[in-house]
Amino acid sequence: MYAVIKTGGKQYKVAAGDLLVVEKLSVAPGATLSFDEVLMVGGADGVTVGAPRVDGASVAAEVVEQGRGEKIIVFKKQRRKHYRRRNGHRQYLTTVRITDILTGAKPAKKAKKAEAAPAEAPAEAAAERTKE
Repeated sequence: MYAVIKTGGKQYKVAAGDLLVVEKLSVAPGATLSFDEVLMVGGADGVTVGAPRVDGASVAAEVVEQGRGEKIIVFKKQRRKHYRRRNGHRQYLTTVRITDILTGAKPAKKAKKAEAAPAEAPAEAAAERTKE
């Protein structure tokens, strides 16, 4: 089973047991957390795509470590203007291990049941009872 989650403005495809490096989350190492913004869930029984999220689905994860990424160099230059700027940046990152993918109730099946038995309008039902 796999899921597509959204965190830090990015989307990730995850499965149970995966190690994932995401933008910094304010959680201590060793703690557990839940990603509630699940966009899609897939498995042996098919694929469920959310609109925009899958209702009742969540992904459980454990924080492995907090750290920083590789240093990147930001260099700006304008030709013939004697303008040069050099900056560096290291992004704060969190490494998490996906422990479980939890799915909720399937809204498509509930919608079919509601369509199969349409409810009568209350005024029409009361009018029929008074005629009898």
